[in-house]
Amino acid sequence: MNSITVRQAVLTDLDDLLPLFDSYRQFYRQQSNPQAARDFLSARFNHGESVLFIAYQGDKPVGFTQLYPGFSSISLARTFILNDLFVAPEGRRQGVGTELLSAAIAYARELQAVRLTLSTEMTNETAQALYQTAGWKRDEQYFVYHYSL
Repeated sequence: MNSITVRQAVLTDLDDLLPLFDSYRQFYRQQSNPQAARDFLSARFNHGESVLFIAYQGDKPVGFTQLYPGFSSISLARTFILNDLFVAPEGRRQGVGTELLSAAIAYARELQAVRLTLSTEMTNETAQALYQTAGWKRDEQYFVYHYSL
């Protein structure tokens, strides 16, 4: 078994990220659209709007996570939304997801953020188990609402 390495992704990692990002979107029932995925990720890199981490097993990209910065008015501090986390089927059950979560937490701590927040589908029990095992707590104080535009 090859070792897992995780590092912050840069624009030159785009070709390694694209198949993972497109597969992630398909997991959430979106049509495959590699060009739109490329445009979206390029814009995030070019505008400094997110931070991505990529996981490799040996030299093969097997997972990624994407953080979006935010701020808490209550805490007067930085926060991050862990918006995306995906591990390719060949990388699952090998610690890739745990390593990606650890990298995101370390990054947020380094920037003195007070919180990381994520959400997942209620039916995604595999992801929920990973998050709970890694120490994440489900919010029992606040409801989340969305307004679609």
